[in-house]
Amino acid sequence: MVKPPFRTKTLSTKLSDEEFRQLEAAASKSGLTISEWCREAILAGVNGREPKSATDSAGPGQLALLAELVALRAILLNVLFRQANGQTVTAEEMQELIDRADSDKVRKARERLEQPLDSKQT
Repeated sequence: MVKPPFRTKTLSTKLSDEEFRQLEAAASKSGLTISEWCREAILAGVNGREPKSATDSAGPGQLALLAELVALRAILLNVLFRQANGQTVTAEEMQELIDRADSDKVRKARERLEQPLDSKQT
């Protein structure tokens, strides 16, 4: 893993309470600390790009793994719920569950990565 460059310079500014709350909300939504979010926003502005979000920090392998876990969870919960209610799952119904879970697993994984850290449920 490559270490980021050692940072030695400090940038400071004053904000109103409302401005600070806005920064806190934006940082939390992105899954970053306020300092990280501000650094990303400033550098993104300088470089003409969008600030990073939590999904940007997840590599393609991490996103793919989370997507598979989300799909597996959806399938498992559906099957367990049916079994708990005394129902069986036919092969056709199982394939429908798999297809439905696969159809939106990446979207759901991205949504989970973009959730603020303090609102994630375990």
